[in-house]
Amino acid sequence: MDQTLRQVGELLLGSVPTIILMVLLYGLYNLLVHKPLTRVLDERRSKTEGAVEKARADIAAAEARTAEYEQRLREARLAVFKSQEARRQQVLQARNAVAAEARSKAQAQVEQAHAAIEKDKIAAQERLQAESGRIAAEIIRTVLQQGSAPAAGGAR
Repeated sequence: MDQTLRQVGELLLGSVPTIILMVLLYGLYNLLVHKPLTRVLDERRSKTEGAVEKARADIAAAEARTAEYEQRLREARLAVFKSQEARRQQVLQARNAVAAEARSKAQAQVEQAHAAIEKDKIAAQERLQAESGRIAAEIIRTVLQQGSAPAAGGAR
């Protein structure tokens, strides 16, 4: 057993330079490679995440502007529709006013024509009355003349 312990001791003593070299190599690796690599990766990650966050913020801003433009577009369309409706109402009122004026003029013309016809009717009736009186007087005169003419012709 002594020999085994001695061999283990010699083995440990022989491995000390290897252990020191491994610790030194680990320290140098950590100092020269691992820490700078970790720092670069962290920096890259932060820049990438920052770019992603900036892109998300830009997308959100673009969506907000799009929503605002759509709202303005809806308002503009509504204003145009209201303007068209108001214009249509004005045209309709103007057309109704012209139609009412035309109706009133036509009614006035009809009344004038009716009055003229009534006037002509009365004048015609008066002429007929006068003419009928004249014709009646002429008939009476003719009848009286004929009645007196045969009597005068028979007396001869």
